[in-house]
Amino acid sequence: MKGRPLLVFTVCWLCGSGMACVLSGWSLIVGMIGAFVCLPLLLRWIDIRGWSILLLIGALVGGAVHWEWNDARNRSSLPDITHTTAEDLDGYAATLEGTLMSDVRIDGDRADFEMQVTSMLPLSDASSAPASEARTVPNVRERLMVQVRLAEEEEQQVAAGWKRGDTITLTGAFALPSEARNFGGFDYRNYLRTLHIHWLFKVKGASSVTTVPPEGLGKLNILRWNDIVRHKLGAAVEQIFPEPHAGYMKGLIIGMANDINPDTYGQFSQLGLTHILAISGTHVAVYVASLLLLLSWLRLTRETSLTIVLLLIPAYVLLSGGSPSVIRAGIMSMIGLYMARRGLARDGLQMISAAALLMMWWNPYFLLSVSFQLSFLVTAGLMIYMPLINRIFSSWPKGLAATASVTVTAQLISFPVTILYFNQFSLLSFVANFLLVSLISAIVLPLGTVALILSFLWMPLAKPLAWIAIMLNKLTFASVEWMNSLPGFVLIWATPSLLWISAYYAVLYALLRFLHRGRGDQPIVQGTEEDTAPLQQRYVGGKPKAAIGLSGLSSVSSQGLNKGGSEASPGSMTTLSASIAWPEYTSAFAARGAGFYAGERMNAFHKWMCALLAFSLVVGLWWAYQTPQPAGTGVVQFLDIGQGDSTLITTPEGKHILIDGGGTVQFGKSEQSWKTRRDPYEVGAKVVVPLLKKRGIHRLDAVIVTHADQDHAGGLQAVLEQIPVERFMFNGTTSGTANFEKLLDTVIDKQIPLYAIRQGMSYAPDGETRLHFIYPDLEKAMATGERLPVSEHQNHDSVVFVLEMAGASLLFTGDMDAAAEQDLLFMIQDGSLAASFGQYDADATLVDVTIQEMFTRHSGENHEVPVTIDVLKVAHHGSKTSSTEAWLQYWNASASVISAGANNTYGHPNPGVLERLVESGTEIYRTDQMGEVQMKIKEGKIDVRYKLTMDDS
Repeated sequence: MKGRPLLVFTVCWLCGSGMACVLSGWSLIVGMIGAFVCLPLLLRWIDIRGWSILLLIGALVGGAVHWEWNDARNRSSLPDITHTTAEDLDGYAATLEGTLMSDVRIDGDRADFEMQVTSMLPLSDASSAPASEARTVPNVRERLMVQVRLAEEEEQQVAAGWKRGDTITLTGAFALPSEARNFGGFDYRNYLRTLHIHWLFKVKGASSVTTVPPEGLGKLNILRWNDIVRHKLGAAVEQIFPEPHAGYMKGLIIGMANDINPDTYGQFSQLGLTHILAISGTHVAVYVASLLLLLSWLRLTRETSLTIVLLLIPAYVLLSGGSPSVIRAGIMSMIGLYMARRGLARDGLQMISAAALLMMWWNPYFLLSVSFQLSFLVTAGLMIYMPLINRIFSSWPKGLAATASVTVTAQLISFPVTILYFNQFSLLSFVANFLLVSLISAIVLPLGTVALILSFLWMPLAKPLAWIAIMLNKLTFASVEWMNSLPGFVLIWATPSLLWISAYYAVLYALLRFLHRGRGDQPIVQGTEEDTAPLQQRYVGGKPKAAIGLSGLSSVSSQGLNKGGSEASPGSMTTLSASIAWPEYTSAFAARGAGFYAGERMNAFHKWMCALLAFSLVVGLWWAYQTPQPAGTGVVQFLDIGQGDSTLITTPEGKHILIDGGGTVQFGKSEQSWKTRRDPYEVGAKVVVPLLKKRGIHRLDAVIVTHADQDHAGGLQAVLEQIPVERFMFNGTTSGTANFEKLLDTVIDKQIPLYAIRQGMSYAPDGETRLHFIYPDLEKAMATGERLPVSEHQNHDSVVFVLEMAGASLLFTGDMDAAAEQDLLFMIQDGSLAASFGQYDADATLVDVTIQEMFTRHSGENHEVPVTIDVLKVAHHGSKTSSTEAWLQYWNASASVISAGANNTYGHPNPGVLERLVESGTEIYRTDQMGEVQMKIKEGKIDVRYKLTMDDS
């Protein structure tokens, strides 16, 4: 198969696995038939014929069958064992016995770990003794995620004593992992399934857990000792470095990223620098290079040195946490060292193919890992694209050219995956990676590693090196913070399709290839050709060429280990983050490779092709950047954010309005600081902002907070910090809480126009959309004489408005209570509400709020509030304090939407309210049962869809 059979075989295997992952049933069969037809044509086009085609079709089928076989076996046995359904098993109490299978993660008042269950004793309920008829169920084989809610601070130390491999007995209750409740939201249940985990087991207090250390030796003992060593290393790092440097250095040196300050991680993430905080190929390269250099100083032979390092790589992979990226780098390094030891040819693309095939055979769910995808794509991209990009920097000094080539290539290759999963990309990412990656990889990482080693010999020896690393860290943190403070560089992208991603890589490669036709007088690769030459090209007259050094595995060549070895060419890349170079004379996708056009000049046709490809790339990027929006269609999206409220309105002309942002209510944890998590769950940051980014919301034309309660306003803090906002509207009062005061301060600091909503105002974001604000009453609010009055009755003072969009009308009510409903009905009936739309004084101010041209005066019959509406947003999550019979009868809504959290502690929605809604004849949609509810509106017609079926909920 033209020099790289394993590469083509692996690509076909991955395609088969990917098809089986994405498709199912008849769609998979149709897809495979289509692949059978297209694959031979594609293979013949790249000059692969005969039996090779059948072998590669077999690889495609093999990948699909292997995925389906593993996926079919990935199911829970508990419903069969307990003779019940999965829904009935949710909340099922039991005492379990089994083996602790992972390191214990302690965060605040919770300890999490994985457990392999071997036996189960059902209980009558979560806290009782075993029922008299209950019997122990033996031979259970189920992997669980255990969540222990710690009752006292001292229990943190108890949980820290639980170790991998312990025999563990605990009492608690089963719980189904949460699934995605919003379109495009994170699916925790599916994520755990890729780990072969189908159930959570929730335990109250460490007193419900007993452990016994293991006896004898076994696989888990090795992992147990590895955990102990990692924790000892982490403790040593904490002694050397103060916070926030300790958590940062633990992630950098030993891959313990859980202790990194969340703010620091967020800053790095925004600039695309989080790969620095994960153990990757760079770390393995430093490790291999350091060991080879050390062994050369000890004057060991080349063969002995290579063998020793090869045997030590698995230990480093374990010690660094065993992420997919470090496993990939470890496998490639071991293959390269083995082949160097045997004097055989080393081909980077063959090696990465072997690593991918081995990992996919061991666990096909690696394919869904972001770490796996980024690691393999970037590494392969460096091999394929970097030789083409190298020539752009051929006039630069070699060191800067190598760093620039690696940075640009890695960013271009990782860009589609970055926006696929994180939906944002900073234009400063190129600069940040160019300036900081080399500093951190070449200086801070070695300094921290040496300081860690010296600390076990004598702590004073480690302190000077640690001080230098700390100073460099401060420089890094300051640089990252400054770059993130610059406005306008972070771009938000909607989630792209796999077809767009494939087209991006193809067009980028073709463009770079055509660009190089006019640079035939320059070498195409700065590295050595032997690094990735196909196997048959490494033999001359049946004899292998002399093996060269470990370029691409480390910066140490075999020249330093064996004086008789071949010396790398003068242009060889020594940058550790540069992967194995692409050969001058071959390609993974054609018989003639990246250097095929090295001697040709660009003619007019090639120039036109370059222009066409560049134009296609720009248009493709522009198209992907646009917010997906059906032409002329308005969309109202009632988000499921738990026990709170948040609605996103997208108008027919593409304006975006966010009504409330939910919020996480804390109960008592502020008084017990030990319970606070390192990165506490906050619905705005964890749900609302990611959803806005996934939907390509580059900015919000308006944010309306109906009132200042935490479950409506709390999540908006994260929204304001990460999404540009054009205007902010509220009810003109404050609750006096620190969180809401901080929110208003953020609005002022960001110079966002602030509007106090009053009865009689209107807002028209586009020609087909108008918001009529009908509550709260202006005169009552102004009666206090305060510019920003503190209201203890935020529910009563909720902003209420009618949305008229694309021929439909919707009423939004916030958390208004029955008294507010009665007041509003009275004002409607006596005509004062309709009159208010013509009496509002545009010069009136509250809290230095200026009413701009967006609010216009309205009077006359054209602006009366409609008596019948299409959709009612039920007030206060369906609480008994609102939605009176008179209110429902007056509006006569065709449909009603209730935003409430699943299994919430308040009992929302109230049964009485549900009964009144049913009696009114309205169709009811509930986020607690249906997840997100979306309404697409066009020409007065409303199409409704929701995320969950009733069975799912």
